[in-house]
Amino acid sequence: MQTKMRKNLLSHISSVLPVLLFSLLFSFLCLVSSAAIAQSDASKKELTKETLSTLLNFVNLQDQLKHDLASLRKELKKATTDTEKEAIKERQKKVEEKLKGTITNIENIAANTDLSLLRNQKPEPFNLQKEIFSLLEPALKEMKHATSDVRQKSELREQIAYYEQREPIAKEALANIAILKNANKNKKIEKALIKMNKNWGKQLVFIQSELQAKRLQLAKLEAQKLSFAQQSENYFRDFFQRRGWTLIQAFFAIIVVLGISQLIHNLITKTIKGYRAEHRSVHLRVTDLLHRLITYLFVIVGPLIVFYLEEDWVLFSLGILLLISIAWTLRNVIPRYWGQLELFLNVGPVREGERLMLNGIPWRVKNINIYSILENPVAGLCQRVDIDELVDLRSRPVEQGEPWFPCKRGDWIHLSDGIRGKVTGISIEFIQLVQRGGAVITYTMSDFLALSPKNLSKSFRIKETIGISYEHQKQSTNEIVEKLKEILIKRAIEEGYKDDIHNINVEFESAADSSLNLVVIADFKGSVADIYMRLRRSIQRWCVDACTENGWDIPYPQLTVHAKNI
Repeated sequence: MQTKMRKNLLSHISSVLPVLLFSLLFSFLCLVSSAAIAQSDASKKELTKETLSTLLNFVNLQDQLKHDLASLRKELKKATTDTEKEAIKERQKKVEEKLKGTITNIENIAANTDLSLLRNQKPEPFNLQKEIFSLLEPALKEMKHATSDVRQKSELREQIAYYEQREPIAKEALANIAILKNANKNKKIEKALIKMNKNWGKQLVFIQSELQAKRLQLAKLEAQKLSFAQQSENYFRDFFQRRGWTLIQAFFAIIVVLGISQLIHNLITKTIKGYRAEHRSVHLRVTDLLHRLITYLFVIVGPLIVFYLEEDWVLFSLGILLLISIAWTLRNVIPRYWGQLELFLNVGPVREGERLMLNGIPWRVKNINIYSILENPVAGLCQRVDIDELVDLRSRPVEQGEPWFPCKRGDWIHLSDGIRGKVTGISIEFIQLVQRGGAVITYTMSDFLALSPKNLSKSFRIKETIGISYEHQKQSTNEIVEKLKEILIKRAIEEGYKDDIHNINVEFESAADSSLNLVVIADFKGSVADIYMRLRRSIQRWCVDACTENGWDIPYPQLTVHAKNI
């Protein structure tokens, strides 16, 4: 009963809840709308009031300019010299320009629009350099402000050096004039010397006063000097106090763009069949590329839009400056980016599913993306490489049966330096072998491949030579060869190698100085690769036992030589 009541209650709530939510949302929208309308009406009234106040100021300014213009015209009539007339005309021209601008502003403010089109004014020709500098001006002013103290100190030091250089010259000139005054008896020369002494005295006083003022200003700046860390801290504190909220909004805009981009990517992945396949078609790659480019574009433009709406022209111009610097940096690498674009679309010199050589190892291109995946299917190696590393490489289709690597983990390897061991580790940098007995040997990849590794794990062949005396010359090429082969097969089976042998054969090899040499050729399966050396010793032992049982003499020098090899 209680369970049924709960179900009915939940059902009732679930049916009523959407209606309540809709009602609340509708009420909220109505309130917001009415508040917006009220705010809009209040804003319009306030704007009209401000417009009338501004018009009054411009009208008063216009009256003042007209009064100044009338005064200048009167002065022009009273002027007697050409120089005076030219000066008055220049002032009159400036006042007329101001008056003309004031009239234009009054008309534009009253009409609440730009009336320049109705006046048939020709627009200024477009100047790219001027437009760029106008965009960058706020950032340059901010940089200028940040370095104002340093530049002011530098200017003061230059001015101090300038006046210090001229002060002794002025003193020397006054001293020389004083000497001439004492020695002079001509009244005309005395007047000239007095005049020069007065002029140089004024210059010296001016130089000394300027020098004293500049030194005092520099001393005050030095007294207020902060360390570089303190200056940086103060500047960044002020910078973020004034623009912190704008930067937070810009950062939030980037997060929103990335979030929407990820949602769109998930939607595309779910709706488009084969979008995440290992080998995608060109049109799917173009779709992926467009998605990435649009995301990058909005990540860049989003903060600039925030700076524009917040009217923070310093951050806006800094963003433009950053974009210009990025574009300037990329101008020389566009061909390389074009190569990366071809690779990304899988139409370049390296393509998915093909084979390429990198660092001396063949790789199969599993996947091409911003970070591409290369794999070596035999060695079990896989690496992630930047797409830029593939630009200078070339791949080719894989041929059936092509070798990928000399061995895999668990294989037994015999190297040209005589080392034999089991491969226990393969990496791009090192190969690790373990010999029988447990000794571990590590080679770099390049050294390992240079030693021409022979893989014993599939199958291998052992060739051992046995020499018999010339006394058995007649039987050495037929009877002894067949008999020795039978004995070797029998002994191999007796010692448990029946399932591990592919073939055992004995052939006449050569007639040496002191013996007739027979060669034993034994092919084994890779399952006994770990006892490779034991099998060689066993074959030698079986051959010696066969010679003993059948009375085949082994020449002493040959026995000595083979004993050393064993």
